[in-house]
Amino acid sequence: MRRRILRIAASLGIAALVGGLALALAVFAVPFPEDLLAHGDFESVRVRDRYGRLLREALSDAQGRATWVEAGTGVVPWVGLAFEAVEDHRFRGHPGVDLRGIARAARDNLEAGRIVAGGSTLTQQLVGLLSPGPRTFANKAREAVWAMRLERVRSKDAILTQYVNRAPFGHGAFGIEAAARLYLNKPASALTLAESAMLAGIPRAPSLNNPFTDEARARRRMRQVLDRMQEVGFIDADAWQQAVDEPVRLATRERQFAAPHFAAWVLGQTPDTGDIVTTLDAPLQAEIEDSIAAVLPGLADKHVRQAAALVVDNATGDILAWAGSRDFFDPEEGQVDMVLGERQPGSTLKPFLYGLALENGETAASNLPDFPMFFDTLTGDYRPRNYDRRYHGWVHLREALACSYNVPAVFLANRVGVGALHERLHRLGFDSLRHGAGHYGLGLALGNGEVRLLELANAYRTLANDGVHQPLRWLTSAPPAPKTRVMPAPVARLVTDILSDPIARAPAFGRHNALELPFPAAAKTGTSTDFTDNWTVGYTPTVTVAVWVGNFDGHPMEGVSGITGAGRLWHRILRQVAARRPGGEFSTAGLVDATLCAAPPGAPGPCERSLTEKFVQGTEPPPNAPALPAPDPAPGGEHLRVAYPDDGDVFSLSPDVPGDFARVGLRAERTDRLPLQGEAARLVWEIDGQPRPPQAGAHFWSATPGQHRVRVWSADTPDRKSRAVTFQVMPAVPTP
Repeated sequence: MRRRILRIAASLGIAALVGGLALALAVFAVPFPEDLLAHGDFESVRVRDRYGRLLREALSDAQGRATWVEAGTGVVPWVGLAFEAVEDHRFRGHPGVDLRGIARAARDNLEAGRIVAGGSTLTQQLVGLLSPGPRTFANKAREAVWAMRLERVRSKDAILTQYVNRAPFGHGAFGIEAAARLYLNKPASALTLAESAMLAGIPRAPSLNNPFTDEARARRRMRQVLDRMQEVGFIDADAWQQAVDEPVRLATRERQFAAPHFAAWVLGQTPDTGDIVTTLDAPLQAEIEDSIAAVLPGLADKHVRQAAALVVDNATGDILAWAGSRDFFDPEEGQVDMVLGERQPGSTLKPFLYGLALENGETAASNLPDFPMFFDTLTGDYRPRNYDRRYHGWVHLREALACSYNVPAVFLANRVGVGALHERLHRLGFDSLRHGAGHYGLGLALGNGEVRLLELANAYRTLANDGVHQPLRWLTSAPPAPKTRVMPAPVARLVTDILSDPIARAPAFGRHNALELPFPAAAKTGTSTDFTDNWTVGYTPTVTVAVWVGNFDGHPMEGVSGITGAGRLWHRILRQVAARRPGGEFSTAGLVDATLCAAPPGAPGPCERSLTEKFVQGTEPPPNAPALPAPDPAPGGEHLRVAYPDDGDVFSLSPDVPGDFARVGLRAERTDRLPLQGEAARLVWEIDGQPRPPQAGAHFWSATPGQHRVRVWSADTPDRKSRAVTFQVMPAVPTP
């Protein structure tokens, strides 16, 4: 019997030794997967405004809110003591597994006849959070081994920090910082003893013990944690009593979701986690949203349902406010963001065309034609019309821009070239104009391309910054973006002077309209051709405000202009912004005043009316000079030129077109590019040396194969014939 007992004991000893060696091998030979301790993917993203106010918190990969804090700086000591007391009061003395705790749990489970306790240490619980698995004995054994591995590579304080940052607290909150913000509206660094005890009591049953689900239960659980802290000697009786008497005030359950369109855009721009401090001004944002809600009902009878607005700081490019629609939470249209949407901007592109014209020799006093005009395009004659369906004769450039007349704008686009305008717009940041200049044609001057409000605002900011372009900024930590000069500073200042001149825009818009403010402000309106979009963009020396109103579904507005539609909202917003950021006066450095004759070109007699105008220094005319001197005759004395065909053109007859219909439309224009007037009624066309009878407008010539020569003159000035244009007509090739 004695030998038998010895053999059994030896067997048990050997088994224990083997088991111990196996355990040691499992613990020491295999390292703990430390990549599990990284907290980048675990932490949620918190978008904050420039003052630190939370705009939106996006869930982490763990589908919850989490903010990582360090035990020594971001958490009060009470938190760690509360967790140790209620979860593992021998935490500081075991190697990751507490055998006494396991024995006690086994006893309790046997007495209950089911699993009522696990005996897991804080380290084991952390392993369960890092690598969750089923609640089985095999998985518990794995957690024990991993816990001992973890204790070998991390200190107790580091393990506790990991645990309090990962523990679940209910309602999508993970970690002590998120829980403190959610339930108590304060950081974990400011928690009291009682508050620490309340939060430490949640993770054991987060869906039941949190105060938003059952406040009475949460407070009872808090008392149990405090009792346990006193029992194990972590606090004395006085501290216990003070904590029991403390009135713990809970936070209200508010949904934190400010500047939703902007926050959604920010989340799409960065893969970072943690705090993203943006340039947005949350109080100003709230005012902008209130203004949209206040103005739109007054436009409902004009079939206006939506609006968007953007506010930008001129000096820094900081985005201060961003509202993409009337209501982000509208189930049908709310999440459409018209700050980023692409729509036709109408006349809001004209200031950049006029800036280009001023660089190319025009002045604010230049006389521009506002007559019925035809422009030759690839798709046929283009005849621009003004918004008011009237023509205004000769108008000064200042008035043409301020009143937003279309015909002078197309005339200037034809003169400076659509390619040059297209290139200028791209330098201003209009990346949404993806097609080449030929795709848009002269209509680009009137905004037939689709652009974004975001782009439009920064382009106008370029004018406010004296012609210097710089990308917008949305992160306070971002360094200043590089600057690029797009136009000369005096030219930008002259455009600003025109856009801020209420007298110049009075002929079209009257006085005391939405674009007039009690402080200097430059502005321009625009309306798309189908009346679905209405814009107003403008600036003071300090801020730029861009506004869009209209309908997302393409339904046209009725009786709405830039002044009465978007202008009303723009006016209200700019006053709100200016109250926070006063603007001051616009700079006129590099501009000089000069007096000149206001008569249109060709007016008979001495000058009867003069005007004072601003000029870029060095371009001012002599005193009482006409606003636009009569153009000098072209070399050789010619007055007209053949506009179509061009010299060297080649035409090919088609076998599918009968000979009587194979015709070429011959068109003429003045050499000074001014519109044809009286001479248009008596044009003489000479084709291959044979003049045709005088006629009005274009001449349709029946094409015949061969090389041909054509020129034109006015019957009133037969001595001023145009230069000859040579072109060729190829015979028809039969269809096989």
